[in-house]
Amino acid sequence: MRVDLNADVGESFGPYTIGDDAGLMRSVTSVSVAAGFHGGDPGVLRRTIRLAKAHGLAVGAHPGFSDRQGFGRRDVFMSSQDVEDLVLYQIAAVAGVAAAEGLRLGHVKPHGALYNMAARDERLAEAIARAVAAFDVSLTLFGLPGSRLLEAAGAAGLATATEGFADRAYAADGSLAPRTAPGAVISDRESAVAQTLRMVREGVVATLDGTMLPLDVQTVCVHGDTPDAAGLASRVRAGLESAGILVAALG
Repeated sequence: MRVDLNADVGESFGPYTIGDDAGLMRSVTSVSVAAGFHGGDPGVLRRTIRLAKAHGLAVGAHPGFSDRQGFGRRDVFMSSQDVEDLVLYQIAAVAGVAAAEGLRLGHVKPHGALYNMAARDERLAEAIARAVAAFDVSLTLFGLPGSRLLEAAGAAGLATATEGFADRAYAADGSLAPRTAPGAVISDRESAVAQTLRMVREGVVATLDGTMLPLDVQTVCVHGDTPDAAGLASRVRAGLESAGILVAALG
């Protein structure tokens, strides 16, 4: 049994530091790097890529809505073409910097509201899948199990990876609970480990209302801006390995 442990990184910008990317990279096996729209900037992007290379991590692009004030976590309504172009632009930015540092992009993971909206919106999901396929059909697209996003990716000929979250609670329909809901963000290390082990070993997750929901995951995320993200990721990895689970990047 194996699983990828990923983190969203590179979301600092200018004088504002978000999360501890260096600390996170000591524990995860892949990273999704922001491209400067919801977070990040050119300098942060290059430093983050270099840091990922130094840690031997798989690198992906983390495109989001152009919404720094809302950190890309507010719904934005755009035409399909605008979404496709937005995502393509950000993939190209991360891939270009990665190439300059001798790395090849391996996956794409939409951020925040873009990710959550595409999980249920077929039109949005198809626009994202078209952007990824237009850039490189060999890229893997991350998404929620059973989501419209992964359906669209498969139809576009893309490889997919089902993603679970160590640090987020789930609603009964399998979506991530809104961050405004009590208990929606899991920052307790042992709770995160327990949720991750249940997802990986048993293929289920406990929702906020107590329902046990089937959830088959290939990669597990720790958000870079979750409180104590580096410590949480370290404990999650240790818990997985203690349970005999190989923690390794996809592929």
